[in-house]
Amino acid sequence: MKILLLSRYSRLGASSRLRSYQYLPYLKAHGINVDVAPLLEDDYLKNLYAGRRKDLREILRAYVRRLGRLIKSNSFDLLWVEKEILPWFPAWAEAILAHLGIPYIVDYDDAIFHRYDMHPKAIIRFLLGTKIDTVMSRAALVIVGNKYLADRARKAGARRVEYLPTVIDLDRYRTVNHSKSLDYKIGWIGSPATAKYLYPMYPALVEVCRNSGTRLVLVGSGQVDLDDVTTETRPWSEYTEVADIQSFDVGIMPMTDEPWSRGKCGYKLIQYMACARPVVASPVGVAPKIIENGINGFLATTAEDWVNAICALRRNYKLRERMGRAGRIKVERQYCIQVTAPLLVSLFREVVKEFK
Repeated sequence: MKILLLSRYSRLGASSRLRSYQYLPYLKAHGINVDVAPLLEDDYLKNLYAGRRKDLREILRAYVRRLGRLIKSNSFDLLWVEKEILPWFPAWAEAILAHLGIPYIVDYDDAIFHRYDMHPKAIIRFLLGTKIDTVMSRAALVIVGNKYLADRARKAGARRVEYLPTVIDLDRYRTVNHSKSLDYKIGWIGSPATAKYLYPMYPALVEVCRNSGTRLVLVGSGQVDLDDVTTETRPWSEYTEVADIQSFDVGIMPMTDEPWSRGKCGYKLIQYMACARPVVASPVGVAPKIIENGINGFLATTAEDWVNAICALRRNYKLRERMGRAGRIKVERQYCIQVTAPLLVSLFREVVKEFK
Protein backbone atom coordinates (compact mmCIF):
# COMPACT_ATOMS: atom_id res chain seq x y z
CA MET A 1 0.00 0.00 0.00
CA LYS A 2 1.24 3.50 -0.86
CA ILE A 3 0.03 6.52 1.11
CA LEU A 4 0.76 10.21 0.61
CA LEU A 5 0.89 11.97 3.98
CA LEU A 6 -0.04 15.65 3.68
CA SER A 7 1.00 16.74 7.16
CA ARG A 8 0.77 20.33 8.39
CA TYR A 9 4.31 20.55 9.81
CA SER A 10 7.62 18.76 9.83
CA ARG A 11 8.68 16.93 12.97
CA LEU A 12 8.89 20.03 15.18
CA GLY A 13 5.10 20.42 14.98
CA ALA A 14 3.52 18.43 17.81
CA SER A 15 0.33 17.59 15.95
CA SER A 16 2.21 16.18 12.96
CA ARG A 17 4.79 14.37 15.06
CA LEU A 18 2.21 12.69 17.29
CA ARG A 19 -0.72 12.09 14.95
CA SER A 20 1.31 10.71 12.04
CA TYR A 21 5.12 10.63 12.18
CA GLN A 22 5.41 8.41 15.23
CA TYR A 23 3.37 5.75 13.41
CA LEU A 24 5.61 5.58 10.34
CA PRO A 25 7.97 2.80 11.52
CA TYR A 26 5.04 0.59 12.50
CA LEU A 27 3.24 1.24 9.22
CA LYS A 28 6.37 0.41 7.21
CA ALA A 29 6.81 -2.83 9.14
CA HIS A 30 3.27 -3.78 8.12
CA GLY A 31 3.67 -3.14 4.42
CA ILE A 32 2.39 0.42 4.29
CA ASN A 33 4.80 2.84 2.61
CA VAL A 34 4.18 6.48 3.45
CA ASP A 35 5.52 9.38 1.38
CA VAL A 36 5.73 12.37 3.74
CA ALA A 37 4.95 15.84 2.37
CA PRO A 38 4.72 18.50 5.11
CA LEU A 39 3.22 21.84 4.20
CA LEU A 40 5.37 23.98 6.51
CA GLU A 41 8.99 23.42 7.55
CA ASP A 42 10.51 23.83 11.02
CA ASP A 43 11.60 27.42 10.39
CA TYR A 44 7.94 28.45 10.19
CA LEU A 45 7.26 27.18 13.73
CA LYS A 46 10.52 28.57 15.11
CA ASN A 47 9.58 32.02 13.83
CA LEU A 48 6.01 31.65 15.08
CA TYR A 49 7.06 30.72 18.63
CA ALA A 50 9.65 33.50 18.64
CA GLY A 51 6.96 36.03 17.71
CA ARG A 52 8.58 36.93 14.41
CA ARG A 53 6.57 38.05 11.39
CA LYS A 54 5.47 35.34 8.98
CA ASP A 55 7.40 35.11 5.71
CA LEU A 56 4.61 35.25 3.13
CA ARG A 57 6.96 34.31 0.31
CA GLU A 58 7.92 31.09 2.10
CA ILE A 59 4.25 30.31 2.74
CA LEU A 60 3.50 30.87 -0.95
CA ARG A 61 6.32 28.50 -1.91
CA ALA A 62 4.91 25.93 0.52
CA TYR A 63 1.50 26.13 -1.15
CA VAL A 64 3.06 25.72 -4.59
CA ARG A 65 4.96 22.64 -3.38
CA ARG A 66 1.77 21.15 -2.01
CA LEU A 67 -0.10 21.69 -5.27
CA GLY A 68 2.77 19.98 -7.06
CA ARG A 69 2.38 16.94 -4.83
CA LEU A 70 -1.36 16.84 -5.41
CA ILE A 71 -0.86 16.58 -9.16
CA LYS A 72 0.75 13.17 -8.58
CA SER A 73 -1.76 12.03 -5.95
CA ASN A 74 -3.40 9.46 -8.25
CA SER A 75 -0.27 7.30 -7.97
CA PHE A 76 -1.12 6.59 -4.32
CA ASP A 77 -3.72 4.27 -2.83
CA LEU A 78 -4.75 6.83 -0.24
CA LEU A 79 -4.09 10.39 0.93
CA TRP A 80 -3.65 11.00 4.66
CA VAL A 81 -4.44 14.65 5.37
CA GLU A 82 -3.76 16.54 8.57
CA LYS A 83 -6.71 18.91 9.09
CA GLU A 84 -6.97 20.34 5.53
CA ILE A 85 -4.96 20.48 2.36
CA LEU A 86 -4.64 24.26 1.90
CA PRO A 87 -5.26 26.41 5.01
CA TRP A 88 -7.18 29.65 4.48
CA PHE A 89 -8.43 28.52 1.06
CA PRO A 90 -11.84 27.01 0.30
CA ALA A 91 -12.05 23.21 0.10
CA TRP A 92 -11.33 23.17 -3.62
CA ALA A 93 -8.53 20.61 -3.41
CA GLU A 94 -10.65 18.21 -1.39
CA ALA A 95 -13.54 18.69 -3.85
CA ILE A 96 -11.31 17.80 -6.81
CA LEU A 97 -10.06 14.67 -5.06
CA ALA A 98 -13.63 13.58 -4.33
CA HIS A 99 -14.64 14.26 -7.95
CA LEU A 100 -11.73 12.18 -9.25
CA GLY A 101 -12.52 9.35 -6.85
CA ILE A 102 -9.19 9.64 -5.00
CA PRO A 103 -9.88 8.68 -1.37
CA TYR A 104 -8.47 10.72 1.47
CA ILE A 105 -8.50 10.34 5.24
CA VAL A 106 -8.49 13.52 7.30
CA ASP A 107 -7.23 13.71 10.88
CA TYR A 108 -8.08 16.24 13.64
CA ASP A 109 -6.60 16.78 17.07
CA ASP A 110 -7.84 20.37 17.37
CA ALA A 111 -11.08 22.23 16.73
CA ILE A 112 -9.54 23.78 13.62
CA PHE A 113 -13.03 24.62 12.31
CA HIS A 114 -13.31 27.35 14.95
CA ARG A 115 -10.41 29.16 13.31
CA TYR A 116 -12.88 29.92 10.52
CA ASP A 117 -16.42 29.82 11.91
CA MET A 118 -15.47 31.99 14.93
CA HIS A 119 -13.07 34.32 13.12
CA PRO A 120 -13.52 37.99 14.11
CA LYS A 121 -13.81 39.02 10.43
CA ALA A 122 -17.24 38.44 8.90
CA ILE A 123 -15.76 37.86 5.44
CA ILE A 124 -13.73 34.90 6.74
CA ARG A 125 -16.76 33.44 8.48
CA PHE A 126 -18.78 33.85 5.27
CA LEU A 127 -16.19 32.34 2.93
CA LEU A 128 -14.67 29.64 5.15
CA GLY A 129 -17.04 29.13 8.07
CA THR A 130 -18.21 25.74 6.75
CA LYS A 131 -14.96 24.76 5.03
CA ILE A 132 -13.92 22.04 7.48
CA ASP A 133 -17.43 20.60 7.43
CA THR A 134 -17.05 20.23 3.67
CA VAL A 135 -13.63 18.61 4.07
CA MET A 136 -15.09 16.16 6.57
CA SER A 137 -18.13 15.32 4.48
CA ARG A 138 -16.03 14.45 1.41
CA ALA A 139 -13.47 12.33 3.25
CA ALA A 140 -13.48 8.55 3.10
CA LEU A 141 -12.78 8.59 6.82
CA VAL A 142 -12.47 11.25 9.53
CA ILE A 143 -10.15 10.37 12.42
CA VAL A 144 -10.59 12.45 15.58
CA GLY A 145 -8.88 12.75 18.94
CA ASN A 146 -11.94 13.36 21.11
CA LYS A 147 -15.73 13.38 21.26
CA TYR A 148 -16.08 17.12 20.60
CA LEU A 149 -14.37 16.69 17.23
CA ALA A 150 -16.33 13.51 16.49
CA ASP A 151 -19.63 15.28 17.13
CA ARG A 152 -18.68 18.02 14.68
CA ALA A 153 -17.69 15.47 12.02
CA ARG A 154 -20.97 13.60 12.34
CA LYS A 155 -22.94 16.84 12.22
CA ALA A 156 -21.02 17.75 9.03
CA GLY A 157 -22.22 14.52 7.42
CA ALA A 158 -18.96 12.57 7.47
CA ARG A 159 -19.48 9.09 6.02
CA ARG A 160 -17.34 7.45 8.71
CA VAL A 161 -15.81 8.78 11.94
CA GLU A 162 -13.28 6.92 14.09
CA TYR A 163 -11.76 7.88 17.44
CA LEU A 164 -7.98 7.65 17.80
CA PRO A 165 -6.52 9.45 20.84
CA THR A 166 -3.21 11.29 20.75
CA VAL A 167 -0.83 8.84 22.38
CA ILE A 168 2.72 8.18 23.55
CA ASP A 169 5.19 5.41 22.80
CA LEU A 170 5.71 3.26 25.90
CA ASP A 171 9.26 2.50 24.77
CA ARG A 172 10.15 6.19 25.23
CA TYR A 173 8.24 6.82 28.45
CA ARG A 174 9.86 4.90 31.27
CA THR A 175 8.81 5.38 34.88
CA VAL A 176 11.16 6.50 37.64
CA ASN A 177 10.51 6.66 41.37
CA HIS A 178 9.00 9.77 42.84
CA SER A 179 11.37 12.06 44.63
CA LYS A 180 11.06 12.44 48.40
CA SER A 181 12.89 15.74 48.21
CA LEU A 182 11.44 18.75 49.99
CA ASP A 183 11.72 20.57 46.67
CA TYR A 184 8.19 20.09 45.30
CA LYS A 185 7.87 20.65 41.55
CA ILE A 186 4.59 21.51 39.84
CA GLY A 187 5.20 20.73 36.16
CA TRP A 188 3.69 21.96 32.91
CA ILE A 189 4.75 21.16 29.34
CA GLY A 190 3.50 22.80 26.17
CA SER A 191 4.29 25.62 23.74
CA PRO A 192 4.20 29.43 23.85
CA ALA A 193 0.80 29.21 22.14
CA THR A 194 -0.76 27.31 25.05
CA ALA A 195 1.09 29.01 27.91
CA LYS A 196 -1.77 31.54 28.11
CA TYR A 197 -3.80 28.96 30.03
CA LEU A 198 -1.47 29.37 33.00
CA TYR A 199 -2.58 32.92 33.71
CA PRO A 200 -6.17 32.22 34.91
CA MET A 201 -4.77 29.96 37.65
CA TYR A 202 -2.25 32.59 38.77
CA PRO A 203 -3.92 33.19 42.18
CA ALA A 204 -3.76 29.46 42.93
CA LEU A 205 -0.11 29.28 41.90
CA VAL A 206 0.77 32.22 44.16
CA GLU A 207 -0.94 30.47 47.06
CA VAL A 208 0.74 27.09 46.64
CA CYS A 209 4.15 28.57 45.90
CA ARG A 210 4.22 30.54 49.15
CA ASN A 211 5.84 27.42 50.52
CA SER A 212 9.54 28.03 49.89
CA GLY A 213 10.02 24.44 48.79
CA THR A 214 7.51 24.63 45.92
CA ARG A 215 8.20 25.82 42.41
CA LEU A 216 6.58 25.80 38.99
CA VAL A 217 8.60 24.12 36.21
CA LEU A 218 7.58 25.17 32.69
CA VAL A 219 8.85 23.23 29.67
CA GLY A 220 8.46 24.87 26.26
CA SER A 221 6.43 27.87 27.43
CA GLY A 222 8.88 30.57 26.49
CA GLN A 223 8.86 33.72 28.63
CA VAL A 224 5.98 33.68 31.12
CA ASP A 225 5.53 36.47 33.69
CA LEU A 226 4.09 35.12 36.94
CA ASP A 227 5.14 37.46 39.74
CA ASP A 228 5.41 35.92 43.22
CA VAL A 229 5.53 32.41 41.72
CA THR A 230 8.89 30.65 41.93
CA THR A 231 9.32 29.57 38.32
CA GLU A 232 11.88 27.59 36.37
CA THR A 233 11.62 27.73 32.57
CA ARG A 234 13.19 25.05 30.41
CA PRO A 235 13.39 24.84 26.61
CA TRP A 236 11.45 22.02 25.01
CA SER A 237 13.26 19.27 23.13
CA GLU A 238 11.95 15.97 21.85
CA TYR A 239 15.06 14.38 23.33
CA THR A 240 14.69 15.80 26.86
CA GLU A 241 10.92 16.08 27.34
CA VAL A 242 10.55 12.70 29.06
CA ALA A 243 13.36 13.41 31.53
CA ASP A 244 11.83 16.82 32.23
CA ILE A 245 8.46 15.27 33.04
CA GLN A 246 10.10 12.61 35.19
CA SER A 247 11.49 15.44 37.34
CA PHE A 248 7.95 16.70 38.12
CA ASP A 249 6.07 15.75 41.28
CA VAL A 250 2.71 16.61 39.71
CA GLY A 251 1.67 17.59 36.18
CA ILE A 252 -0.96 20.26 35.54
CA MET A 253 -3.20 21.20 32.62
CA PRO A 254 -5.24 24.34 33.32
CA MET A 255 -7.73 25.28 30.59
CA THR A 256 -10.46 27.85 30.10
CA ASP A 257 -13.84 26.48 29.09
CA GLU A 258 -14.20 27.74 25.53
CA PRO A 259 -14.88 26.09 22.16
CA TRP A 260 -11.23 25.85 21.10
CA SER A 261 -10.23 24.25 24.42
CA ARG A 262 -12.97 21.64 24.12
CA GLY A 263 -11.28 20.34 20.99
CA LYS A 264 -7.95 19.68 22.74
CA CYS A 265 -6.90 16.05 23.14
CA GLY A 266 -5.16 16.21 26.53
CA TYR A 267 -1.77 15.02 25.34
CA LYS A 268 0.16 16.61 28.20
CA LEU A 269 -2.00 14.68 30.69
CA ILE A 270 -1.11 11.45 28.91
CA GLN A 271 2.58 12.38 29.01
CA TYR A 272 2.46 13.02 32.75
CA MET A 273 0.58 9.79 33.39
CA ALA A 274 2.96 7.79 31.20
CA CYS A 275 5.74 8.91 33.54
CA ALA A 276 3.61 7.79 36.52
CA ARG A 277 2.95 11.33 37.69
CA PRO A 278 -0.37 12.39 39.24
CA VAL A 279 -2.25 15.09 37.34
CA VAL A 280 -4.47 18.07 38.08
CA ALA A 281 -6.52 19.61 35.29
CA SER A 282 -9.51 21.77 34.51
CA PRO A 283 -12.62 19.68 33.74
CA VAL A 284 -12.72 20.90 30.14
CA GLY A 285 -13.04 18.87 26.97
CA VAL A 286 -11.36 15.49 27.12
CA ALA A 287 -9.87 15.90 30.62
CA PRO A 288 -12.76 14.19 32.49
CA LYS A 289 -12.37 11.20 30.16
CA ILE A 290 -8.66 10.87 30.89
CA ILE A 291 -8.71 11.74 34.59
CA GLU A 292 -10.58 9.55 37.05
CA ASN A 293 -11.04 12.09 39.83
CA GLY A 294 -9.37 10.89 43.00
CA ILE A 295 -7.87 7.82 41.27
CA ASN A 296 -5.15 9.03 38.91
CA GLY A 297 -5.46 12.75 39.58
CA PHE A 298 -7.84 15.59 40.39
CA LEU A 299 -10.19 17.79 38.39
CA ALA A 300 -10.07 21.40 39.57
CA THR A 301 -12.51 24.17 38.69
CA THR A 302 -11.96 26.96 41.22
CA ALA A 303 -8.75 28.41 42.63
CA GLU A 304 -9.60 26.66 45.88
CA ASP A 305 -9.86 23.34 44.04
CA TRP A 306 -6.43 23.84 42.52
CA VAL A 307 -4.84 24.78 45.84
CA ASN A 308 -6.42 21.85 47.68
CA ALA A 309 -5.42 19.30 45.01
CA ILE A 310 -1.82 20.46 44.64
CA CYS A 311 -1.31 20.78 48.39
CA ALA A 312 -2.83 17.35 49.08
CA LEU A 313 -0.33 15.82 46.67
CA ARG A 314 2.50 17.84 48.16
CA ARG A 315 1.72 16.57 51.66
CA ASN A 316 1.25 12.92 50.74
CA TYR A 317 4.08 11.08 48.99
CA LYS A 318 2.15 7.80 48.97
CA LEU A 319 -0.84 9.50 47.31
CA ARG A 320 1.45 10.73 44.53
CA GLU A 321 2.81 7.22 44.07
CA ARG A 322 -0.64 5.60 44.04
CA MET A 323 -2.14 8.07 41.58
CA GLY A 324 0.95 7.88 39.39
CA ARG A 325 0.71 4.10 39.15
CA ALA A 326 -2.99 4.31 38.28
CA GLY A 327 -2.24 6.82 35.55
CA ARG A 328 0.49 4.69 34.05
CA ILE A 329 -1.80 1.66 33.94
CA LYS A 330 -4.47 3.66 32.11
CA VAL A 331 -1.94 4.86 29.54
CA GLU A 332 -0.74 1.31 28.95
CA ARG A 333 -4.32 0.18 28.32
CA GLN A 334 -5.66 3.08 26.24
CA TYR A 335 -3.21 5.85 25.38
CA CYS A 336 -0.12 4.33 23.77
CA ILE A 337 0.95 3.63 20.21
CA GLN A 338 1.21 -0.05 21.07
CA VAL A 339 -2.61 -0.04 21.30
CA THR A 340 -3.53 2.47 18.58
CA ALA A 341 -1.07 1.55 15.79
CA PRO A 342 -2.79 -1.76 14.92
CA LEU A 343 -6.11 0.09 14.78
CA LEU A 344 -4.67 2.67 12.37
CA VAL A 345 -3.36 -0.08 10.08
CA SER A 346 -6.82 -1.69 10.05
CA LEU A 347 -8.48 1.61 9.18
CA PHE A 348 -6.12 2.24 6.26
CA ARG A 349 -6.67 -1.23 4.87
CA GLU A 350 -10.45 -0.99 5.18
CA VAL A 351 -10.60 2.33 3.34
CA VAL A 352 -8.30 1.17 0.53
CA LYS A 353 -10.30 -2.05 0.12
CA GLU A 354 -13.54 -0.05 -0.05
CA PHE A 355 -12.25 2.15 -2.89
CA LYS A 356 -10.60 -0.54 -4.99
